[in-house]
Amino acid sequence: MAVLIMSDGELARADTLRDLDQDRLTIEAAQQLLGLSRRQIFRLLRAYRLQGAAGLISKKRGRPSNRKTPEGVRAAVLAIVRERYADFGPTLAAEKLAEHHAITTSKETLRRWMLEDGLWLDRRRRLKRAHQPRYRRDCVGELVQVDGCEHWWFEDRGRQCTLLMFIDDAASRLLQLRFVRSESTFAYFAALRGYLEAHGKPVAFYTDKHVVFRVAKVDAPKGDGMTQFGRALHALNIDLICAHSSQAKGRVERAHKTLQDRLVKELRLAGVSDIDAANAFLPAFMARHNDRFARAPANDKDLHRPLALRDDLTEAFTWRETRKITQALTLHYDRMVYVLDQTPAALAAATKMAGGGGVSGRPDRRAPRRRRPPLPAIRQEPARRPGRGGGEQVLRSAAGDHPRGPAAPRREHQAQALDQARPRDPRQLTPKPEVWGSVGLCAT
Repeated sequence: MAVLIMSDGELARADTLRDLDQDRLTIEAAQQLLGLSRRQIFRLLRAYRLQGAAGLISKKRGRPSNRKTPEGVRAAVLAIVRERYADFGPTLAAEKLAEHHAITTSKETLRRWMLEDGLWLDRRRRLKRAHQPRYRRDCVGELVQVDGCEHWWFEDRGRQCTLLMFIDDAASRLLQLRFVRSESTFAYFAALRGYLEAHGKPVAFYTDKHVVFRVAKVDAPKGDGMTQFGRALHALNIDLICAHSSQAKGRVERAHKTLQDRLVKELRLAGVSDIDAANAFLPAFMARHNDRFARAPANDKDLHRPLALRDDLTEAFTWRETRKITQALTLHYDRMVYVLDQTPAALAAATKMAGGGGVSGRPDRRAPRRRRPPLPAIRQEPARRPGRGGGEQVLRSAAGDHPRGPAAPRREHQAQALDQARPRDPRQLTPKPEVWGSVGLCAT
């Protein structure tokens, strides 16, 4: 008994024609069921009576299409692809064949040919890339992962805030925790200052690509491609590594998940509901957490370096901007005018761009600067003075508080950067004067 391979449509035709042949259906009913004309119904019925169900199978099945590309063309195309475009995808290979060889073929046809010839693998056959875990660093202080986590740390007892975390990669030891309102440059400055004064300088920090750590646009027209935080680390000789994914810095991500469970409950038991009280509670919590979860590093050596006398944290943790000094020895920042004293260094810098390091190098003599206060608000009738032609001119002044520009850093955390973190070195008690033309915002 022969086995016939038929499609669903051919099986439906066979059932209908069988009923028609046995007079269980009329010609009109068969036309409605199959959607064919009366002539086609008689043609199929005649084939069914002569050959049975096999007479309804399409005669084109198993035969090559009349529009099939000749085998010679297929072989020539695959030879070119194998020779010159072996590592190209079907889409790019089809473009290059049309551009350099005047061979036009669709990308899907070429994809099928390459799959049949073994030059391309579909997605189901491709091996997925294996992301193997990274080994821990050997020593404490060799790599410290840094991240911030915004969460309802006080639950419904207080406002939402962010926890900044510094965790060692070698020992999973919490080195610094600090609650802040949000992730900002000055918030990280304050946390970093406490970290450096407690542990010293590590070899490198491992962070994400937050705007505090990395410039979003590589080809930015202004700046040197380095953020304020990156500039401070560069001045302190600390490397900054930005991870490409959150999985790459899984150490700190998993620690956040643990603290979102344990620290929230600890704060609830302690009755803590504000940032200041939480920061005072964190040292004791860190000690208990490290005793429970920290592990011994592979090497007992601590790579933290003590702060040197030349490491001025006040100068390093300063927001620096570059401005052009006018001929009148003034510079503008945040809608304010800064007037420089007429010293040789300031006169030499006129009409030039000046920043944190001076115009060229670091000069020996530095010009002190004076800040011109904003004009006071005038609430009484405006003063008048005689004008040209005997008339009067109205003297106008800026009214209200001084508005801040959109590009200026936020005031939030600026005061905390100096008020809450005290310098540890006696030489840092008197900060160095700023270079002429440099605008430093330590605290306001």
